[in-house]
Amino acid sequence: MGFATDAIHVGQEPDSATGAIVAPIYQTSTYVQEELGKTKGYDYARTAHPNRQALERCLAKLEGGHTAYAFTSGMAAIDSVFRLLRPGDHLVVSRAVYGGVYRLLTQLLNQFGLEFDFVDTSDVGATTRAIRPATRMIYIETPTNPTMIITDIAATAQLARERNLTLVVDNTFLSPYCQQPLALGAHIVVHSMTKYLNGHSDAVGGAVILARPEDAERIYFLQRSAGAGLAPMDCWLVARGIKTLAVRMEQHNRNGMAIAQFLEGHPKVRRVHYPGLSSHPQHELAVRQQRGFGAMISFDLGALDAARRLLNHVRLCSLAESLGGVETLISHPGLMTHASIPPEIREKVGITEGLVRISVGIEDVEDLKADLDYALARV
Repeated sequence: MGFATDAIHVGQEPDSATGAIVAPIYQTSTYVQEELGKTKGYDYARTAHPNRQALERCLAKLEGGHTAYAFTSGMAAIDSVFRLLRPGDHLVVSRAVYGGVYRLLTQLLNQFGLEFDFVDTSDVGATTRAIRPATRMIYIETPTNPTMIITDIAATAQLARERNLTLVVDNTFLSPYCQQPLALGAHIVVHSMTKYLNGHSDAVGGAVILARPEDAERIYFLQRSAGAGLAPMDCWLVARGIKTLAVRMEQHNRNGMAIAQFLEGHPKVRRVHYPGLSSHPQHELAVRQQRGFGAMISFDLGALDAARRLLNHVRLCSLAESLGGVETLISHPGLMTHASIPPEIREKVGITEGLVRISVGIEDVEDLKADLDYALARV
């Protein structure tokens, strides 16, 4: 079946008891056992429930994985993946990584003996040089948040195979509609399902999709042991959002390109970071490994005051953290999503004081252009 068909039907079958085209929300904490030791497949909602399992089947299908697990947030999903490692293990991480991942590693997991290096993973040579005898994992964002740097997944996967390492890819920015890392050789994919998978800014969730059964077994143990499985209502909301993922991403792609071209041609904008533009240094790589360019853009206005003026004057775009919703969201990474990264490191990796990030929604694109043009005139 095609992607859109799978998104609508896998895990979304009509309710067998009533024939309802939309399966119910199983809003229960526990399940009655038929007799001691005999259940209908469920005993306690932390361990498993029908809404979560249905969503997980859909996620695995869309990413081409063996198994998927749904978590309470993207960070809970990422934390579970890092917990596959042991004290003394080392991992290589994309250096322009999301601020929450930086905080998790440098302020929490380092206390448990995990070692790591932040590296420009777009340079396979740099990734290779960062590998130590204790290295067990490579963790990449592609495109990176918010600098939109692309890592060659297939080349990095080849390196991981040669060195017997696990390759993890955060696919949140593109969704499985625009990029499928497992097909390019990755072992694990993570998502903040809060973003494009849900698509409507009304649920928080995370996902881990795995190519190898042995990794899946360990992730499930971590999920149920730590109690990080996603609740029924949130699973139902994400599953509902996924039904329209294909059509939403087509519109996101169109609007993203139109806004990137508009910003690139605006005299107040110094630089635009968007892989769909031919001016992006890794445009050809993005063409090869992505099905679409997505709707995440960052652009530099040169100074914090200029960024502040823009952000304080948008009217249709919403000044808010998060991304991937049907509505356009705009933010300042340095003061918002990446504030936990020290200023000198932010500057080094390209998260400047004048950098603005925009998650282009699916509104009429001329309205978005007019809003940005109005705000830019105040810069």
